[in-house]
Amino acid sequence: MNLGVRWTLHGDGRTPAPGAVVRPDERLSWPRTFGLGAQHVVAMFGASFVAPVLMGLDPNLAIMMSGVATVIFLLATRGKVPSYLGCSLSFVGVAAVIRAQGGSSATVTGAVLVVGAALFLVGLAVRKFGARIIHAAMPPVVTGAVVMLIGFNLAPVTASTYWPQDQWVALLTMLFTGLAVVCLRGFWARIAIFLGLIFGYAVSWVFDRVFGKINSVVGGGAATDHWRLDLSAVGKADWIGLPNFHGPSFEWSAILVALPVVIALIAENAGHVKAVGEMTGDNLDDKLGTAISADGAASMLSTAVGGPPNTTYAENIGVMAATRVYSTAAYWAAAFFALLFGLCPKVGAIVAAIPGGVLGGITVILYGMIGLLGAQIWINSRVDLRNPLNLVPAAAGIIIGTGGVSLKFTDTFELSGIALGTLVVITGYHVLRAFAPAYMKQSREPLLDEGTSRYEGTSADEGTKS
Repeated sequence: MNLGVRWTLHGDGRTPAPGAVVRPDERLSWPRTFGLGAQHVVAMFGASFVAPVLMGLDPNLAIMMSGVATVIFLLATRGKVPSYLGCSLSFVGVAAVIRAQGGSSATVTGAVLVVGAALFLVGLAVRKFGARIIHAAMPPVVTGAVVMLIGFNLAPVTASTYWPQDQWVALLTMLFTGLAVVCLRGFWARIAIFLGLIFGYAVSWVFDRVFGKINSVVGGGAATDHWRLDLSAVGKADWIGLPNFHGPSFEWSAILVALPVVIALIAENAGHVKAVGEMTGDNLDDKLGTAISADGAASMLSTAVGGPPNTTYAENIGVMAATRVYSTAAYWAAAFFALLFGLCPKVGAIVAAIPGGVLGGITVILYGMIGLLGAQIWINSRVDLRNPLNLVPAAAGIIIGTGGVSLKFTDTFELSGIALGTLVVITGYHVLRAFAPAYMKQSREPLLDEGTSRYEGTSADEGTKS
């Protein structure tokens, strides 16, 4: 059985020739391959460590299980789809909602495990019936709206939890991270979040020395005087040790909040598989179902032991694009390094000590970027929001999802936020489509007042002709 763990040496094993690429079944010399693996770990470091911290889960376990998840993914796809699986940011809002309802870490991981199972089943369905079933059930207008409301639903978390802990550190971290994302190039741009974290650490340390303790609320309750950067736990942490494991707990209210995220994961996997296929020159459409199922299986395993869910990482796809090295051997090396980091509690203690103000500055950009990925789905798929059939369910669902609208059925059961918003988008679109006139289902002509798409007499299409 071919498991995709055999590679041929590319050229002399040193540097690809100009214009050449290192294919998934090829590798450079082992020292260079391990160097690329370390680079992949650094690329995913920021987001993959920030996400579990924001979800209230053990970052050491998260990084360890990201290595395990990557191995599962590479074996399942037979080494045809080079990709790294790291902690998914799509679940941060879900975790915040579940905890706000009194849920524990076990409740969070239990709900997310069910999402992983759903993703696994979707992958099996795609393998059997093809990717067309995804588009039929969740066309781009629906997928984009759900991804958008998941991201924007996080805005209150930043505004009320992280930013107030230290508004000036948050502001400086936000500005630096924004500059890093925009101004840096290549690999450095891919680790902009990580660089923002380092900058925030440094600023917090300087502010502690210059201004002393700050008086703000940390973890709820009353405001207290505290250091911005408290590394006391780092000195007490061991260099080698196992992370904290725990079992899942299943509650319907939490599961219903988490299930809509499966749509975002499907969109992420489909987009990443397509991107990798375009870069490598291989048609990977037949691997989409396998990739989705592998992601679901890896997330189920991670959450079963108390870790966060996983998804394919755009940061690592960016590293491949920059280096033109698509060797899956580099991802095996990355998984090895991730396992080593997961066994170092001191690393987890450093991550857990991220100051609240730093998270405030990072999440302002990060959460907004998640939400705007939904708009990117609309743009790439040319969704026409002048058509009421697209506009109405998307508009209603986004407002419900981000505004915290709730629908109470009984004293013990209600739908609100992400769950209700997603339900409105999906059912609203399909119900309206069943009753909509034929011209709304087919026409790309403007169906609303031209004022929604024209400015001073110039159409959006005309504005792009230059």
